[in-house]
Amino acid sequence: MPKWDVIVVGGGAIGMAIAYELALGGCKVALVERGELGKQASWAAAGMLAPRAEELEDGPLLQLCLQSLVLYPEWTAQLQRLSGIDTGYWPCGILRPCLEGETVAADHLLSCPQLDELQSGLGPQVVSAGWLPNEGQVDNRQLVSSLRAALTEVGAIAIPKTEVQQWEIDGDRVVAVQTSRGRLEADAFVLAGGAYSSDLLDIPVRPLKGQMLMVHDPDCQLQHVLYGRGIYIVPRRDGRIVVGATEEDVGFEDGNTGGAIQSLLQRAIVVFPKIAELTLLETWWGYRPTTPDLLPILGTGPQDNMYVATGHHRNGILLVPATARVMARLMLNGDRDSLLQHFSWRRFQAAELSTV
Repeated sequence: MPKWDVIVVGGGAIGMAIAYELALGGCKVALVERGELGKQASWAAAGMLAPRAEELEDGPLLQLCLQSLVLYPEWTAQLQRLSGIDTGYWPCGILRPCLEGETVAADHLLSCPQLDELQSGLGPQVVSAGWLPNEGQVDNRQLVSSLRAALTEVGAIAIPKTEVQQWEIDGDRVVAVQTSRGRLEADAFVLAGGAYSSDLLDIPVRPLKGQMLMVHDPDCQLQHVLYGRGIYIVPRRDGRIVVGATEEDVGFEDGNTGGAIQSLLQRAIVVFPKIAELTLLETWWGYRPTTPDLLPILGTGPQDNMYVATGHHRNGILLVPATARVMARLMLNGDRDSLLQHFSWRRFQAAELSTV
């Protein structure tokens, strides 16, 4: 096996985007993924680009999310040109439906007549809605496909179905990774393993399971994301509608449950009643990589040539462009974004690599 400039461990959207940016910067990059590229949390997401709709508190996470939202149009346009695959980026706007007895914080609050003019078909219990015209979505599965193709175009090498077992340490540096397919050497390493990151580094990243479903509306009546209390409804341009998502602290417990899917459907039907009539296409689940303070872990790692990008919780797809940019600039030029200090692994107990 050749020696690489960088090995990225983890082939979700975050890992792929970092590899893509590094390869654009001239690095010889290998991306090692335990399964298929992009088929974990990235595939299971809804693709919302919703920093304000999420009601994130003012602080470094919101700043990073807003930066990423601004990057999305240009970044996905470049990705599409390289890959030839549409990412499904759609700044369709997000409505925050307010049911009777609820309140919603929003700069633009629409009354029922205004709401009916913008989006018909909402349920009778929806009495008003916040309107966030600058937010929207990307089709996360198309984004994954576009990233996968773009990696080939920029010369990055993907090594799927390969499990990284441990790091090989010499002094303050990682010199190689031991994998299920043998030993791989590089000058630098990035851990972007999502919910599985704590298998390789002593950091408190745990899986938070989410169950979801998809229906199809041939009339494409829904034209904006609906983000209610405990429910979000994300329409695609082709009539597919993604509905999610539960939050279950059950480890890597797999499978959909009838109760969870029923609960999602009941909440969705209150907001958008037509869902009760639509064909159910798919149900699935995924594992959000979550830290105790719900902030990602970004920046340098415990070894001199180790970098970490994980723990994105609910905002992984939103944070793809900003994470890739700040990590690539750090690694290529030593440019440390001022926000990175807030996301360091050092805020938790000292991390230790499993070594040989």
